[in-house]
Amino acid sequence: MCINDLQKISGILLLCTMIKLITNGTYKLIATRRNTKILSFDKNGRHNAYAWIKVGDIGEILVTTHKPHRIDHMLAVGKFRLYEVQDEPSLTDLNHLELLVGDGVWQGYLLPNGMPNGVKRRRIIPTKEIITKSTH
Repeated sequence: MCINDLQKISGILLLCTMIKLITNGTYKLIATRRNTKILSFDKNGRHNAYAWIKVGDIGEILVTTHKPHRIDHMLAVGKFRLYEVQDEPSLTDLNHLELLVGDGVWQGYLLPNGMPNGVKRRRIIPTKEIITKSTH
């Protein structure tokens, strides 16, 4: 239990930090015939899909999509993990999405406003900050 971000145990003050796994599962990243990237997640039998779009000066965004998309070609398939990070000294205090891209390599993304669940779109920012240390 953290009180005012500091905890006193046996005369030692500790800074309370938190990395919380929100969800995990498998993902697919596909390209459609018109080169739109679609990122889809399967977790606990539920399927969520997002168009991954580059928007001028804003950068990249995820946009909720409910319609089925024809796969022109598969870009990636693997595991994903979504974390909430708070008060970790070496990590940004945001939601972190990590995709296993192959051979034990994870790619991290920052989600400044979380996933676009219930909201039409959210920014996604590539990062070198990686939480997952395992190869699977």
